[in-house]
Amino acid sequence: MRRIALAGIAAVLFAPPVSAQETTLRAVTAFAEGTQFSRHFERFIEKVNADGKGLIKINYVGGPRTMPPFEVGNAVRTRVVDLANVTGAFYTNLMPEADAFKLMAKPTGKYRQDGSWEYINQLHNQKLNAWFLARQFNNVPFHIYLNRKIDKIDLTGLKIRVTPIYKDVVEAYGGTPITTAPGEVYTALERGVVDGYGWPVLGIFDLGWDKVTKFRLEPAFYAADVNILVNLDAWKGLNDAQRKLLTDTAIWIENADADVVPVIQSERERQAKAGIQALDFGPAASKAFLERAANVGWESVIKRSPEAGAKLRKLAGN
Repeated sequence: MRRIALAGIAAVLFAPPVSAQETTLRAVTAFAEGTQFSRHFERFIEKVNADGKGLIKINYVGGPRTMPPFEVGNAVRTRVVDLANVTGAFYTNLMPEADAFKLMAKPTGKYRQDGSWEYINQLHNQKLNAWFLARQFNNVPFHIYLNRKIDKIDLTGLKIRVTPIYKDVVEAYGGTPITTAPGEVYTALERGVVDGYGWPVLGIFDLGWDKVTKFRLEPAFYAADVNILVNLDAWKGLNDAQRKLLTDTAIWIENADADVVPVIQSERERQAKAGIQALDFGPAASKAFLERAANVGWESVIKRSPEAGAKLRKLAGN
């Protein structure tokens, strides 16, 4: 027995030093696992775990079944989790400036060159105790989807499921905004609690919403942001090699969005085949809608955060 005990102690004392340096990070996603807006993150995790053996490991806890989407931002802030895949719309209660991300549609490579990334990261450091590691899907636009046909861009009398992303636009066009988590949308549509919802052009088939959707309002507007955040204390606790691995993999996953245009076209065709009709009221109506959407969006951001909102608008260039 004594020999066995000594052997156990020796195994602990003389274990290879690289394993003792491996850091484990606990990660969640705000979207259902395996769906459009979690898949990049899951690829990110797989690559980090493969390339970082002995250096860093990500323990993927899961999605909304583990944690409600609107609690993910605070979970990063308080280090309930170390790493998260989450849209800024789910943490505007902690960082109102996150509502500006939808208005900042530019290539992610340019973000890292023109000062946008540094300033956005600074805001995350200050407001969310987080490191802004990556932005995904920034060239994927949103739509308003409806179950009731309209004959012009007017949402008067309609109840529309929103997050902070679409709230101001829906109100500007007379609609009644109703905030729900994505997991509640199908039931709300099925029961007539809402007449429509806002969502990116991608992803409705993953959630089964095509079965309860009849129309897609044109034009597409704003830009999605699905961000990978790291708790700031966790980030500071990593060594240079670990931070480099995460950063390099973040840039790799950002670049995965470069060829999304044919994916979007394919999705539009799939929606048409599923019976979802595009409601397009012509170039003039589309132009007016896009201008108004941008104006009400920036007005809302700047009202809640005048200094930061103005700087973000300058960085956005619109």
